[in-house]
Amino acid sequence: MNYVKDVKKVVVKVGSSSLTHKTGLLNLSAIDHLVRDLSNIHNRGIEVVLVSSGAISAGMGRLGFKEKPNTIPEKQACAAVGQVRLIHTYDKLFAEYGKISSQILFNRDDMSDRVRFLNARNTFFSLLKLGVIPIVNENDALTVDEIKFGDNDTLSAMVSSLVEADLLIILSDIDGLFDSNPKDNPNARLIKVVDEITEDIENMAGGAGSAIGTGGMATKIKAGKIATTSGTSMIIANSDERNVITRIFDGEQLGTYFRASSKPMHSKKHWLAYETKTQGEIIIDDGAVVALREHNSLLPKGILNVTGNFVEGDVVSILSTSKEKIANGIVNYSSNEILLIKGNDTSEINRLLGYKNFDEIIHINNMVLL
Repeated sequence: MNYVKDVKKVVVKVGSSSLTHKTGLLNLSAIDHLVRDLSNIHNRGIEVVLVSSGAISAGMGRLGFKEKPNTIPEKQACAAVGQVRLIHTYDKLFAEYGKISSQILFNRDDMSDRVRFLNARNTFFSLLKLGVIPIVNENDALTVDEIKFGDNDTLSAMVSSLVEADLLIILSDIDGLFDSNPKDNPNARLIKVVDEITEDIENMAGGAGSAIGTGGMATKIKAGKIATTSGTSMIIANSDERNVITRIFDGEQLGTYFRASSKPMHSKKHWLAYETKTQGEIIIDDGAVVALREHNSLLPKGILNVTGNFVEGDVVSILSTSKEKIANGIVNYSSNEILLIKGNDTSEINRLLGYKNFDEIIHINNMVLL
């Protein structure tokens, strides 16, 4: 079965280990093959977004580091130097195939802030309409958290949701998802199709497999959950396969195919669940948990406690007494206000605060159950 015959927009993610030699210097042959492959499918009328790692690795080689530096300032310096080399190489090679490329650098706050999120979305749509191939990376030269905790698998899934891609292709140094680690088990079996990412599928994922890259199979499965719940299918394939992207679009079944959800989340709900960063937590009682799961709004009566400092309009997590995350939502009151009215009926809000703007702490329309 040709899973990609109806794909009109694709996001392709490639990791550091696929773009650099062991010396840390750029693998120009590998990059050229990738650019030619992307240009080829772009010529078919398919919109293409590239999410590319490799800036830190390229900077390491240029600055003479033999291995990834330990300090954040040195990593940022490598990223600053390497990003210039990486984007220059891409732009030059894409131009040879008659393509226009652009650079977009993200950090997590760009996704968390709803206005910036929507602005980024508009920028992508404009570029794609103009026939440009955007090249995306984390802004590692400035964003501390992204270097310490970020991975481009997750970023690529968020970008796929942002641009409403039909397909996400993650190119790695492995053939796909196996039922056990193929490096340890020669009889490990490649799973060709995943209809739904279950707990069993998550348990098959291991840790990071490359000394250069930061993303192991676990981050790819996490990316798969983000992508498929937004309505984007995903393929994990080996970047060493010659013309891998063209062959996938020719209908060849390479790697592991993760089927998109038949009932994807609405864009705003998906943003609440995955793209934004929560600013605090609201702990609720068992009765409130039941009410939320029956699609009711969160009222002050069921709130036991609040952690963190947040204001009206922030996104927070809602937890049960056992610290299970129940939902994310946009609050109508600040953390200080909620502490004053928690456990009370809505009729008491005006007496306790001196005003009442809303009955609900979080309205069901501004909430996503997790």
